[in-house]
Amino acid sequence: MSTQPLPLPLDGITVVAVEQAVSAPFATRQLADLGARVIKIERPDGGDFARGYDTAARGLASHFVWCNRGKESFAVDLKDSRGLDAVRELIAGADVFMQNLANGAAARLGLDAATLCAAHPRLVAVDISGYGADGPYADKRAYDMLVQCEAGLVSVTGTPEQPVKAGIPAADIAAAMYAFSGVLAALLRRATTGLGGPIEVSMLEALGEWMGHPLHHGMHGGEAPARTGVAHAVISPYNAYPTADGGQVLLSVQNDREWRRLAEQVLRRPELADDPAFATNTARTGNRVKTDAVVAEALGVMSAPEAIAALEAAGIACARLNTVADVAAHPQLAARGRWREIDSPAGPLRAMLPPITMPGGADPLMGPVPALGEHTDALLHGLGMTDVQISALRRDGVIA
Repeated sequence: MSTQPLPLPLDGITVVAVEQAVSAPFATRQLADLGARVIKIERPDGGDFARGYDTAARGLASHFVWCNRGKESFAVDLKDSRGLDAVRELIAGADVFMQNLANGAAARLGLDAATLCAAHPRLVAVDISGYGADGPYADKRAYDMLVQCEAGLVSVTGTPEQPVKAGIPAADIAAAMYAFSGVLAALLRRATTGLGGPIEVSMLEALGEWMGHPLHHGMHGGEAPARTGVAHAVISPYNAYPTADGGQVLLSVQNDREWRRLAEQVLRRPELADDPAFATNTARTGNRVKTDAVVAEALGVMSAPEAIAALEAAGIACARLNTVADVAAHPQLAARGRWREIDSPAGPLRAMLPPITMPGGADPLMGPVPALGEHTDALLHGLGMTDVQISALRRDGVIA
């Protein structure tokens, strides 16, 4: 019996992406991690503008490092016909194309999904947009925080006094993950039919799907869940509570049996299990302030480790309220070996393994973060261009 690991599932798949910022780059990075060859098309004058967001990753932008490992950078001016022809030639030999340019920009270049799939029936082509290709918002600028607001996420996130955006680019990530899963589904269909086809993903619709609970609560229940900070809107107690050592511990009681265990074993107030003001989740949620007060009183005399131990002994779901630094040092991630080093123009950088684990398969590629235009010459040589032709393109500013 062979002990060789199974190949990565996208080994042999070539992806060309005209991408920037987060949504398309994060989607294609998932494909690269699973074995696809991803050719990233960037402008010669600075490339993907996410390269300039910050310098936190040893001089590189943290967004760019996160979303672009394992790709080949082709720095080319698509407004020059020679550059556009080279990209079209790459697409002709690709399995997947993805773009997230401003609405209408790809179509003006003939790089929209419908046009490309008509010319290349086996191609899977993805258009990511903010609001979709038509409708009154089609041409509206669509940055992550703006879409978070339009999708209602900000209205249900924060405290009763202050709505806040999510601390991560939720709209971008939502669109990226639907683009990623859409590509996988389309490749599976192509394997049985021989046909690829266009895919459309909008940030608003992707995040709208993620708004499922508050959206259905509001549409069918008459009003949206209230903003409750760290607390859950319709379950109590489900909140973070301060501990004696300055930490915070979050706990979640999912049913009335768990409330009884919490009252008896952690709060040391067994009478609360049958008290009409606390005995049911409806009552506890209606008396949220009192419920939180009795829990806070009990946990406030314990250290965070003591509180976690007491809650776990009682079978109550709990967690520490960790900082970013805590996550980077999380013992569970360390125990499961989830960290690797990736190469970059700034040297080795720490990165987390992608969450799709395939036991018995090859490790995810997690290739280097590319410098701008690092692979331009090799890609053009692959298209049959000579050194003289490539030098002429560079001299004219078509490539970098």
